[in-house]
Amino acid sequence: MDQLSLTLSRGEVLAVLGRNGSGKSLTLHALAGLSRPAGGRVLLDGRDLSALPRRRIARRLGLLLQDREEALSLTALESVLIGRFPHLKFWQREGAQDLAIAGAALQRVGLADCARRAVNTLSGGEQRRAAIASLLAQQPQIYLLDEPTNHLDPHHQIEILGMFRALCRDGASVIATLHDPTIAERFADRALLLHGDGRYRLGPVAEVLSAEALSALYLTPIGAVGAPPRRAFIHT
Repeated sequence: MDQLSLTLSRGEVLAVLGRNGSGKSLTLHALAGLSRPAGGRVLLDGRDLSALPRRRIARRLGLLLQDREEALSLTALESVLIGRFPHLKFWQREGAQDLAIAGAALQRVGLADCARRAVNTLSGGEQRRAAIASLLAQQPQIYLLDEPTNHLDPHHQIEILGMFRALCRDGASVIATLHDPTIAERFADRALLLHGDGRYRLGPVAEVLSAEALSALYLTPIGAVGAPPRRAFIHT
């Protein structure tokens, strides 16, 4: 990528858009410290991410993967409790407070009634919301969301993104990869367009998201209906 310089502010939602294979997930992984950037550095609170202990990073920064597969047969509550690990000492068991935080996270994503159900018996959308609940239980200040609307119906897409928008109003920050520019304009403050060949465009959604820019990004004609911040982008 050609000298991308990016600072994420408290309370901000940044949407990352691009075609499949354009580097959206790779960018999030680099920001989370799971892969090394080809050049430059990633700083967390002014310190090089590569020099920080993983547990300390996990208390400040949480990553939602595109798809999360459970290696063990867990209930939804047990799955969400994984998010509490960064806050526990070695070999420490979850306490009443951890259980309360996990239960509240399930409640927040509408899965309180599924707490005792095995994760593999949940629908794809319910499993996605359980993964989001685990991220909420982690209680980071920076949320890196890789296609958070995967498997979600329109109602839950709006509900979940609205929830993250509310977290930002309380001081959190979000970077989310999205495929729908209409949703990106509705919930994000800025957008980063990745072309996959080193070119990118970064700026406020009202400026960066346009029919012309999105047509060039996705290599297909896209039109815009309406005016910011309530435009709809459609294939033409």
